[in-house]
Amino acid sequence: MTNIRKTHPLMKIVNSSFIDLPAPSNISSWWNFGSLLGICLIAQILTGLFLAMHYTSDTMTAFSSVTHICRDVNYGWLIRYLHANGASMFFICLFLHVGRGLYYGSYMYLETWNIGILLLFAVMATAFMGYVLPWGQMSFWGATVITNLLSAIPYIGTNLVEWIWGGFSVDKATLTRFFAFHFILP
Repeated sequence: MTNIRKTHPLMKIVNSSFIDLPAPSNISSWWNFGSLLGICLIAQILTGLFLAMHYTSDTMTAFSSVTHICRDVNYGWLIRYLHANGASMFFICLFLHVGRGLYYGSYMYLETWNIGILLLFAVMATAFMGYVLPWGQMSFWGATVITNLLSAIPYIGTNLVEWIWGGFSVDKATLTRFFAFHFILP
C-alpha cells in the first residue's frame, strides 16, 4: 500500500516542499528556520492586511481603532494577537536563522551575508514602526526616544529628526508616515 502523501497530487506538492526535501541528509533542523521565516512572513502579511482594513492612522483615533478591532470586529482580537505574537515568532526564527549562519560560517559569503544584514535592519525598522501604531503613551514615548537618537549624527541630526517627524514633535505626520512604511516594508 502506498503512502497518500506520495501519491495524492496536492499532498505530493506539500510533501516535496516540507517533508521529503531534495537536500543532503546531513542537514540538521537548524536549516528549517528560513522556511519558518517564510511562513511567519505570510502570516504577518495576511493578518496585517486585515488589521489595516480597520486601522485609522490619526493621532486622535488610532488607539480607539485598535480597541475597535479587538472589541467590534469579528475575531479582530485573534487577528491582532496573531499579528503581535507572530512578530515575536518571526524574530525568534530570524535570530535562530542568523545564529545558524554564524555557527556554520555563512558570514564568509560576504554578498549574501551583507544582504541578510540589510534585510535584518529593514525588518527591525519595520517592527519599530509597527510598535508605534497603537499610539498609546508608551508607543508615543518610544517613537520620540528612538527617533531622537538620530539627532546624535553630526551636522544633519536635528534636521533629520525633524524631517522624519514631519515637524518639531512626534505628531500626526509621524504616525501617518510610520503606518505607510510599516505597511509597505517587508
